[in-house]
Amino acid sequence: MSEIRNAEIDDLETIRELAYKIWPAAYQEILGKAQLHYMLDKIYSLSSLQNQFANLKHQFIMAVEDDTPIGFASFSAHDDRKVFRLHKIYVLPAEQGKNVGKQILDYIISAIKTEGATSLQLNVNRFNKALHFYEKQGFKIIREEDIDIGSGFFMNDYVMEKKI
Repeated sequence: MSEIRNAEIDDLETIRELAYKIWPAAYQEILGKAQLHYMLDKIYSLSSLQNQFANLKHQFIMAVEDDTPIGFASFSAHDDRKVFRLHKIYVLPAEQGKNVGKQILDYIISAIKTEGATSLQLNVNRFNKALHFYEKQGFKIIREEDIDIGSGFFMNDYVMEKKI
């Protein structure tokens, strides 16, 4: 079983490195090389991660196996603190299928329950195989979104929600 822990600002460089290892396997076929690199640079630059951590108040989570980081996630509360948002959850391809993602998700749900959350929402690309993972964890599709992220690129997502 992996160790799941809250990440600190000093972990952001490791999270960036993990993203650059995980995203090509997860998204290159879906997004193409140009959009993949655009999004990595936009979301996972160290300055962007620092902004998410310090200013946007995203709580980051790390999954560690034998002192080696193998996954991460981030989440935050909406204004009413009843609905929380899962911004990211990723596990190295070699560690997928070993319940690490479920452990991270359970950790987050436990944390937000203590904050009084009633649901957890997320966006997932409509062609991402992780959609099946989320459905298995009790998430339901509540709508579709096409988000203009600049430079002619769009995120074509489902918004999913799990009542807790």
